[in-house]
Amino acid sequence: MPKLIIQIPCLNESQALPATLASLPRRLDGIDQIEILIIDDGSTDGTAEVARQCGVNHIIRFSSHRGLARAFAEGLGACLRLGADIIVHTDADGQYPAEDIPCLIAPILRGEADVVIGNRGVDSVPHFSPLKRLLQRLGSRMVSMLSGIEVGDVTSGFRAYNREAALRLNIITDFTYTLETIIQSGTKPITIVTVPTRSNPPTRPSRLFSGVPDYLRRQIPSMLRLYMIYQPLKTFTLLAAALLAAGMLLGLRFVYFWLFESGAGHIQSLILAAILLIVGFQIFTLGLVADLLGANRRLLEDTLYRVRRIELAHLAEGDAGESSEAAEGSGGQVPQGEDQP
Repeated sequence: MPKLIIQIPCLNESQALPATLASLPRRLDGIDQIEILIIDDGSTDGTAEVARQCGVNHIIRFSSHRGLARAFAEGLGACLRLGADIIVHTDADGQYPAEDIPCLIAPILRGEADVVIGNRGVDSVPHFSPLKRLLQRLGSRMVSMLSGIEVGDVTSGFRAYNREAALRLNIITDFTYTLETIIQSGTKPITIVTVPTRSNPPTRPSRLFSGVPDYLRRQIPSMLRLYMIYQPLKTFTLLAAALLAAGMLLGLRFVYFWLFESGAGHIQSLILAAILLIVGFQIFTLGLVADLLGANRRLLEDTLYRVRRIELAHLAEGDAGESSEAAEGSGGQVPQGEDQP
């Protein structure tokens, strides 16, 4: 049966962490082994020590704050090296009820999905303001449109990944992984489904952004940048088409006056049309170049995926060999230890 690792990124969560850890399941149907991984993102309040006292299996500790996206990526890689078949990502503040983990991993166990996202039902979350609900709906629609994957709650951090999805995902943003993994999955053989989950009231203000203006200032550029990275030809073609269409209309306007009117004047339309046509053509050319670079990026990502599989296979063979030697040396008893990446 598969091995499940629950990864939790932490930043100064020494107060909330014990209750969150105590709520996590130790046994689940269909799961052979459950382990917990804490990623301490440069905490200064002793979060790592609290996690160790609570009996956490694995701890990664950053010497300085690197951000949620880096913590997520490091955790994903560590879970793969530790032999995880399913990875559940949740928050340290207990925002997502641990009782919903069985529902979250069920589609993966049935082989129906590679990634499962918990949908909090943003319209029914009582502690969401009307403005936040509106922005959540608009953001979810935009990301669903950009990725081609229907997701009702794109900012939910309560997610489950199977081994294949974790091997294929590459996080390049520094702000948050939630949008990038969805947009990136739309360009890869990764199936995403959503399941309804609950949400607990917040215990503290968000540390990702200070308010709605800060949220918009950071999320909108992130979405546009990600779309340009993973869909460059579409992005530049749309922009180029708008400029070329405007240039052609202005050019036709000049031709009309030149043929059917006096023919004099309206030189401004001709100049502006020429500028728009030239810029539009240049942007389309940039799109072609970006698409070629994107093809190279996809080849590199496929190579990285294969390298990761080979590395993990060698790691598994090495662990199996060490376990066999330990069993022979201890009369068949394999010692159990705490492995901390």
